[in-house]
Amino acid sequence: MPSEIWPYITPGIPDEMFEHLPGIPMSQREVRLLLIAQLRLQPDSVLWDIGAGTGTIPVEVGLLCPGGQIIAVERDEEVANLIRRNCDRFEVKNVEVIEGSAPDCLQELKPTPHRVCIEGGRPIQEILQAVWDYLPPTGRVVATAANLESLYAISQSFSQLRARNIEVVQSAVNRLEMRGFSQTFAAVDPIFILSGEKLD
Repeated sequence: MPSEIWPYITPGIPDEMFEHLPGIPMSQREVRLLLIAQLRLQPDSVLWDIGAGTGTIPVEVGLLCPGGQIIAVERDEEVANLIRRNCDRFEVKNVEVIEGSAPDCLQELKPTPHRVCIEGGRPIQEILQAVWDYLPPTGRVVATAANLESLYAISQSFSQLRARNIEVVQSAVNRLEMRGFSQTFAAVDPIFILSGEKLD
């Protein structure tokens, strides 16, 4: 459902339209589009977004799936309030923000998810193991890795959990920018996006 400031049915809200805080991660637009594509959402999907940061994924998914439910998990109160402000800014009504640390807080989340997005969290293997228990058969997890350690940890976890239909995509995006009097291309930090499904 479009909002007043983003009156479109397509995702891809420009980064600068979100309120953000220094040092708080934000999934950049092109990476966000890849991540949302990997989630394979349905109109009424329940999505848990763990380590939701600025709240870009909850906002985009909330607009795409007004009949769905999004639970954004963020451990820091100030960052959780940032997510709430971004949801208000885009008139998103179907996002619930939970202040807590995964995996400890997961047992409190209701309803259980069809899809899980993991954008952060230091004990990534523990988080993956924990969310797997809440997923129904054919449930899907999408996780991002910004470094080789996270890439290895997520890949190893998918193997241990016997995930099926595993996909790994690495973003390679360049944006046109003005530098002085010249137009040049600047690279967006590459991110690995890993996805897998639970067996029937």
